[in-house]
Amino acid sequence: MLLVLCVDLDDDLGRKTGIPTPVIGADEVTEAAVALATADPEDSDVNVLFQGVNVHDELAAETGEEVEVAAVTGVDGSDVQANRKVGNEVDRVLAELATGEEVRAVVITDGAQDESVLPVIRSRMPIDGVRRVVVRQAQNLESMYYTMKQVLADPETRGTVLVPLGILLLIYPLVVVANLFNVAGAAVLGLISALLGLYSLFRGLGLEASVDTVADRVRNVLYAGRVTLITYVVALALLIIGGVQAVETVDRVRALAGGGTVPVGTAAAAFVHGFVQWGAAAGITSSLGQVTDEYLADRFRWRYLNAPFYVVAIAVVLYALSGFFLPAGVPGVTRLTLGDLALALTAGTLLGVLSTLTFAVVESRIASTAEPT
Repeated sequence: MLLVLCVDLDDDLGRKTGIPTPVIGADEVTEAAVALATADPEDSDVNVLFQGVNVHDELAAETGEEVEVAAVTGVDGSDVQANRKVGNEVDRVLAELATGEEVRAVVITDGAQDESVLPVIRSRMPIDGVRRVVVRQAQNLESMYYTMKQVLADPETRGTVLVPLGILLLIYPLVVVANLFNVAGAAVLGLISALLGLYSLFRGLGLEASVDTVADRVRNVLYAGRVTLITYVVALALLIIGGVQAVETVDRVRALAGGGTVPVGTAAAAFVHGFVQWGAAAGITSSLGQVTDEYLADRFRWRYLNAPFYVVAIAVVLYALSGFFLPAGVPGVTRLTLGDLALALTAGTLLGVLSTLTFAVVESRIASTAEPT
């Protein structure tokens, strides 16, 4: 059953018309709305009551289920007493309906102040929706005030709105202070502009969630004693060394050519030839760290051991292929013949295939042995 609940937190209906509340039923709510409109045509709660009747008729026609409408009021002055009175009247409405079905509410209000009673209503029945009535001719200043008050009370909103505003307001006094210390005002303006721009990008792109996620992961890795933390650092260092070694290899090839222009293919082969050994060492280090963590977490699978063998197989192929295309006589570069290249390609392929088959067989046999008889 749906209950369209019109909320008048400051009891304009009772104070201005003398009608006892709660008011239950479409006809009764309509009469109450007419009475309030007669007593005070400018009261926004008139629109709430009429809107409640309108929503009642729409839901009854669209959903086909039983729909009822009621108006509840609080008291003028104290929000606590008003919320308490609304809760008591909601209890009386539910008791008078006396239905065996679950009652769900659609709340009608005229502003953010009346919506402060939503937790009281939600504690008594589920709320399917909230509709705020705003007169088209003029925005409700009261609603705007309470909306702004709630927005500024939200910590996240304060950080989004007030921090950039505060930075903008600090520009002039900071420039004045900088001039007192003989610091160029343009430098201060540039620094503040950069900070404001970075903050705007950070908030606009929603990076705070990503930063929090990364920080949580790093914290968990540190507290959990993950081996991968060390192996990743070592792997990063190996990759940096490999990059330096690759650049030096390209320089040696260029020096052999007399310092002239080196073809793109030859330069790429020199870079790969100098980098691949260190890259392979980094891959093996990181994969062994990951395998160790999986073993310590009781998630180890034999197929995980394929990773270092795959790295070695790929490194052998790339090392041989790059060495085949390099010219002879380069210091520190092993130039391979066509036969050496074929042997390296075969060895790399066999290493990958044999490791896959070996660990697959081991894993299947261990699994079959572990099965209950």
